[in-house]
Amino acid sequence: MAQKGVQLDRESFSCSVCLDLLKDPVMIPCGHSYCLKCIKNFWDEKNKKGDYSCPQCRQTFTPRPSLVKNIMLAGLTEQLKLTGLGASFTEQSYAGPEDVACDICTGRKVKAIKSCLMCLVSYCEKHLQPHYDLAQLKKHQLVQPSKQLHDSICSHHDEVMKMFCRTDQQTICYICTVDEHKGHDVVSAAAERKEKQKDLEVQRGEIQQTIQDGERDMKLLQQEVDAIKVSADKAVKENEKIFTELICVVQKRSSELKQQIRSQQESEVNRVRELQEKLEQEITVLKRKDAELEQLSCTEDYNQFLQKYPSLSAVSETKHSSSINVRPLRYFEDVTAAVSKLRDELQDILKEKWTNISLKVPEVDVLLSGPEPRTRDDFLRYSQEITLDPNTAQMNLLLSEGNRKVTLMKQSQFYPDHPERLSVKFQVLSKQSLSRRCYWEVQWGGQGGRGSYVAVAYKDVYKTDSVFGQNDTSWSLFCCPNNHQFWYNSIRTPIPGSEFSRVGVYLDQPAGTLSFYNVSESMILIHRVQTSFTQPLYAGIQLWFSIGDTAEICKLK
Repeated sequence: MAQKGVQLDRESFSCSVCLDLLKDPVMIPCGHSYCLKCIKNFWDEKNKKGDYSCPQCRQTFTPRPSLVKNIMLAGLTEQLKLTGLGASFTEQSYAGPEDVACDICTGRKVKAIKSCLMCLVSYCEKHLQPHYDLAQLKKHQLVQPSKQLHDSICSHHDEVMKMFCRTDQQTICYICTVDEHKGHDVVSAAAERKEKQKDLEVQRGEIQQTIQDGERDMKLLQQEVDAIKVSADKAVKENEKIFTELICVVQKRSSELKQQIRSQQESEVNRVRELQEKLEQEITVLKRKDAELEQLSCTEDYNQFLQKYPSLSAVSETKHSSSINVRPLRYFEDVTAAVSKLRDELQDILKEKWTNISLKVPEVDVLLSGPEPRTRDDFLRYSQEITLDPNTAQMNLLLSEGNRKVTLMKQSQFYPDHPERLSVKFQVLSKQSLSRRCYWEVQWGGQGGRGSYVAVAYKDVYKTDSVFGQNDTSWSLFCCPNNHQFWYNSIRTPIPGSEFSRVGVYLDQPAGTLSFYNVSESMILIHRVQTSFTQPLYAGIQLWFSIGDTAEICKLK
């Protein structure tokens, strides 16, 4: 208890400017005491307008008070020094080169613990106390110590910049609002900070969502790697069992097939690994950007926030630009099936010739699909030459223009019987199956001009005995003035939009997307489907009921 009392005595005889024991103590009119040198330097440096104030209570004096050494205080401080209790602060209390120093301290500066945005002064713990004690100072905004307080002063008017000009996108002072920024859209800097903070949080949310999407896709890719390995291991095991039943000459073929499977497995896994690395790099960049935005979000000084905001908020497209569409695939099962068939037919095959068994492994559809094309030139890069198949045409359809154009006729045409012929309504399929990514255009016209159905379908759609879109093996867009509809599995989806007579169709089978566009330079999206395609696809056309109606698969350059 005695030691605590001595400590209190020492604080009572300390100068609130240098925070050390009083040297040549003087008392100013308000009753507070300071070192003679400290108070003189304070008034010389901080009071150029002729108003002299107390560093503690802020009471002002005019004119400048005369300073006389306080003999009694001088004697008491000398006695404290003799007791050995007059030591200065420890070294860690003083401000270093990287620290923000207290602006009030004279001599050796003490570390500041807060900066005041109203006073534009940084304070140590001792000199900050009046901001907690005096009512007029309690309203001041205190922030973490900053060396950039001068950036908050208007260079033209020497006033604190508390306003923000939205017209010129800069912080200004009150005088600026009636001067060079008169008539501009001006709000308080605090209000603008609040508004910008909302935008910042939205951007962070988008980045975080992109990160989550990327991490999710990383898991999907890993699942794909595991599936490839399981399928490959299963194929190797079953094929080894089959080949052990064959004679020695066939064992050589077994070894070759095993090597092919392993090679394909390694190739597919390496490709997926590369995609994983790419996604990992994207996620790392996004996390770094998110950390920068989080640091900006925590900045308490709104002037610093608004000055740094433009450069940090200019985020390039952060949304996850790719999509992973992993769907169940049969990786090496086709190989096993081929070998099983070979085993059963081996006796006859060996009598004639050896049939090479080609390794039939479907391409792994985990490739990161690039963004969908936007301009017509982009789409044309995926154009596929398509002709219509006479063997599938309904009997009232006449094919012409190299089997690219179909016309609805009153009389039946002379087509030979064929098991794949479509007998319902006026439908026809393409002769070629559609490539994995392809684009084509359909133009319709004729006397009726009522439009047509533009479709994609599996080859066995003829077995359903129904029109395109009325089953689960076809997808159909009905194009008719003021009555556009999309059909799948007998479910109708109305499509609003203006009239059009030419439709572009973009198919991305690995991504599972089918998109229909109103053809123009900007390619206006009509409808998009997200699904999984499990069989080869064919283009389809169905005409309306008006005799003379036509539809043509356009010849693209």
